[in-house]
Amino acid sequence: MTALAPLAEAQRSVLAAEDLSMFGTDPWWLVAIKAVFCFAFLMITVLFSIVWERKVVAWMQLRIGPNRHGPWGLLQSLADGIKLMLKEDVIVKRADKVVYVLAPIIAAAPAFMAIAVIPFGPAGNEVSIFGHRTSMQLTDLPIAMLYVLAIASVGIYGIVLAGWSSGSTYPLLGGLRSCAQMISYEIAMGAAFASVFLYSGSMSTSAIVEAQADRWFIVLLPVSFIIYVVTMVGETNRAPFDMPESEGDLVGGFNTEYSSIKFAMFMLAEYVNMVTVSAVSVTLFLGGWRAPYPISTFWEGANHGWWPLLWFVIKVQLLLFFFIWLRGTLPRVRYDQLMKLGWKVLIPVSVLWLMLVATVRALRNENYGFQTIVLYVAGAVIAVLLLSFIADMFRDRKARSEAASAPEDSLPFDPMAGGFPVPPKPGQALPPVPRRRSRRDRDLVVSGGPDSATASDGKETDGV
Repeated sequence: MTALAPLAEAQRSVLAAEDLSMFGTDPWWLVAIKAVFCFAFLMITVLFSIVWERKVVAWMQLRIGPNRHGPWGLLQSLADGIKLMLKEDVIVKRADKVVYVLAPIIAAAPAFMAIAVIPFGPAGNEVSIFGHRTSMQLTDLPIAMLYVLAIASVGIYGIVLAGWSSGSTYPLLGGLRSCAQMISYEIAMGAAFASVFLYSGSMSTSAIVEAQADRWFIVLLPVSFIIYVVTMVGETNRAPFDMPESEGDLVGGFNTEYSSIKFAMFMLAEYVNMVTVSAVSVTLFLGGWRAPYPISTFWEGANHGWWPLLWFVIKVQLLLFFFIWLRGTLPRVRYDQLMKLGWKVLIPVSVLWLMLVATVRALRNENYGFQTIVLYVAGAVIAVLLLSFIADMFRDRKARSEAASAPEDSLPFDPMAGGFPVPPKPGQALPPVPRRRSRRDRDLVVSGGPDSATASDGKETDGV
């Protein structure tokens, strides 16, 4: 054991110290080319995603979808962008004009910044651009994923300021909803990230992809992947979590008072965020730029050259299809359901899963066998389930005792006594809901009037 201790310590130090020496050495013109490529990749993907969303939802609803602008309607999103730019730019009188104009910029700019640390290919000098060998990534940081979280948090300011600066009630409610929604879901998202950090030993995006050489993290951390998928849908304000733009009760949400190019920037920020969170999901859980399992086994060059860019784009497009599929399938949830899912389900599950992952990693570092780890983990899960069962038993017993000790001659509670519905106070109970009588207890109603009973008995009548 003493001889293995220095070796284990050396392995931990190697995991902690990422080799990022290949970044920051490119000439300025190559950095500019990479930056333009990242911007173009996001814009082209957004233009395609808008058309694809309208086509897929139309296919789900047995409609045709866009088919006028360009071949198969592929230029529909470009036509929509031109139309929005040519519309009248209206600024409401009660708006705070400076904040009103800056809000769309604050919402859209951070959406483009997170893609800077996403690897499109291996970290080595795999490709040649104008005779210069370089990596397929703009830059990388030892804390790249913390940078992504920070950038995602800045974008919410644009939505909150847009709702506040409009000088209207419903946009303000939409902005506040979005802020509360983002706070609720970012905690669970951070816990899902932490599980990946424990397994990869790094926060660098290129190092996380390298750690998935043998097995993708979606296999090792399936609960973290599910939590992140739910939180990324809530983070982008997409259906079924599009509460900040709820047309039924907010008339469009935080961007109600916006028009022309400002409205287009909010729409652009939403779709760019969809691409960004999909790219982050691919990087953390789906092997990043690595080829899928069957291809990588028989084709050695699948993860070299320009081919990794193809696998990365395909994975991102599959996740974008998942966004579209959710929008065309699930209805919008209520706001209380949204908050309950974030605070009472996702956050406790993500924290418990993080503790479980940390326990497994600690046992593996102490050279425990796989069977021993399974026994420890199963024992801990069974203990938690037993404690939860006992707590539920005592809680139900307390509720039954309180109900039994309640006075029987208490006044009935009328929720509509004041003209509008109000919830019951402590000790009051709602009246029982009238139930429909069973089919057996209902009288047989037959068309034909009061004399129809004779006809129902099987006797012939005139004209039959």
